Amino acid sequence: MLRFYLPDCFTLPCVIKGCARLNAVHEGKQIHGLALKVGFGGDKFVQSSLVSMYAKWGDMVVAREVFDRMRDRGLVAWNSLIDGYAKNGDLEVALKLFDEMPIRDSFTWTALVDGLSKCNKIDAAREMFDRMPSKNLVSWNAMINGYMKAGKVNLAHQLFQQMPMRNIVSWNSMIAGHELNGQFFEALELFDVLLKEGLMPSHVTVLSALSAVSGLSFLSNGRWIHSFMVKHGFELDGVLGTSLIEMYSKCGSIESALEVFKALSNKKLGHWTAIIVGLGMHGLADRALELFEEMHRIGMKPHYITFIGVLNACSHAGLVDEGSRIFHMMINEYKIKPTIEHYGCFVDILCRAGYLEQAKITIESMPMKPNKFIWMSLLGGSRNYGNLEIGEYAAHNLMKTDPDVAGCYTLLSNMYAAAGKWDEVSQIRKVMKKIGVIKDAGCSFIEHRSQIHRFIVGDRSHPQTEVIYAKLKEMREKLKLAGHAPDTSQVLLNIEGENEKEAELETHSERLAISFGLINMESRTPIRIMKNLRVCNDCHVVTKLLSAIYNHEIIVRDNSRFHHFKNGSCSCNDFW
Repeated sequence: MLRFYLPDCFTLPCVIKGCARLNAVHEGKQIHGLALKVGFGGDKFVQSSLVSMYAKWGDMVVAREVFDRMRDRGLVAWNSLIDGYAKNGDLEVALKLFDEMPIRDSFTWTALVDGLSKCNKIDAAREMFDRMPSKNLVSWNAMINGYMKAGKVNLAHQLFQQMPMRNIVSWNSMIAGHELNGQFFEALELFDVLLKEGLMPSHVTVLSALSAVSGLSFLSNGRWIHSFMVKHGFELDGVLGTSLIEMYSKCGSIESALEVFKALSNKKLGHWTAIIVGLGMHGLADRALELFEEMHRIGMKPHYITFIGVLNACSHAGLVDEGSRIFHMMINEYKIKPTIEHYGCFVDILCRAGYLEQAKITIESMPMKPNKFIWMSLLGGSRNYGNLEIGEYAAHNLMKTDPDVAGCYTLLSNMYAAAGKWDEVSQIRKVMKKIGVIKDAGCSFIEHRSQIHRFIVGDRSHPQTEVIYAKLKEMREKLKLAGHAPDTSQVLLNIEGENEKEAELETHSERLAISFGLINMESRTPIRIMKNLRVCNDCHVVTKLLSAIYNHEIIVRDNSRFHHFKNGSCSCNDFW
């Protein structure tokens, strides 16, 4: 066009808006220069478009320069500048401009409500929201979203109920908000209500629902949502495909995750990363490494999260040499700077294999401070390999930074007990009591006939309690015949007597869930259990034996990985 015609005050704003929308920074700056060159730099509409463009890019210095040169500042220019400052977190300037504005519209108010919410100034956002002369859907949704991100779920719910009308964004804010706050049941209930009201969920809705399913390991719900997606033509080649792979992996069906992955016609980095992470969680390190090498062959550059998945797979399989090779490949070949998560995986690899001195040296050479997960890896490895000196080193460092981690005291006290250091055991108990450290209660979930059944340690609240405990007695007798002797070192220190300790072990939450599963599920249907804590050593041994005694596959997801118990063995090969 420039070869034959010069742009005018109508053409330039359209081109500038296009540059803003496409994030074409270089081209946008060239158009700005052209506007000045051809004499339209002072045009009201051109200037408004430029303010909007620079504000969208977050370049508030240039946006403000253009704005300050404007003789006739229209509402669009004011709104663009205020929105830009609000989105960039500079609320003081945004509020000052708001007070200076000669006239405001709903966009102005909403920009500030949204900006205040995103900066966690939720009370100020609500005050601004209540002052609005007229509220539109965008402002209602911004306020609900703000409440959810601030963890004020009840206030978000109240506002949702008060809305004069709702759109899919309103529902998405509520469903995603519940999922964000760990209220997975509530998220799925709202998803169900949305469908019953005849609304069609968007990609965002489905992503939140799948994430909630993953949080609960609610496989039947996940399968239903997958069918719904296929029926209604949702494209799986993008982020939805990644979310499906993650959902099936976290629900214990790695076979279904692999089927989704194989069916994708256009596999993107997110899909490769999700399946590698999933395979690692399930202890299928060889398959995870095969796919990682395949990525390498086809020229797909791994993401830093891909390396976390591969290193995690090596950790759970005890592949020290392979893990070390990949860790250094990431740094040297792919030029990816290790994050604390990468260091955590590498330290875990060394600790699980017993290379405790090397793990200690790695921790001390890290460019960042170790977190509690790294110290717990070193402490756990020290306990497994009986190295009290390094165990004390790890525990004391963890107590300095995170004194409320109950597992730290439990592991250290168990190490002292194993070494016969009863004075130290007593001292640990006193410290725990003094600072009020309480061990998290074990809790296990099992799905049956589209319902979730929850069990805690020693639970007697379930309607089938009598038959569950009768089954537990049968399990105990069969385990004794198989030669099992309970490992009472796994029991909390405040329980005295071997019989009491054995009884406590027998009623661990996952054993109650297994008992329920054996009663209610056919042998060809795997028993799938989700637990909030790490499976203890004794329960791990018991579950292996039970899978053989009853010829029943048992899949347990604990707080670090999946365990597939079948025919007396576990997929983790006793590395967990």
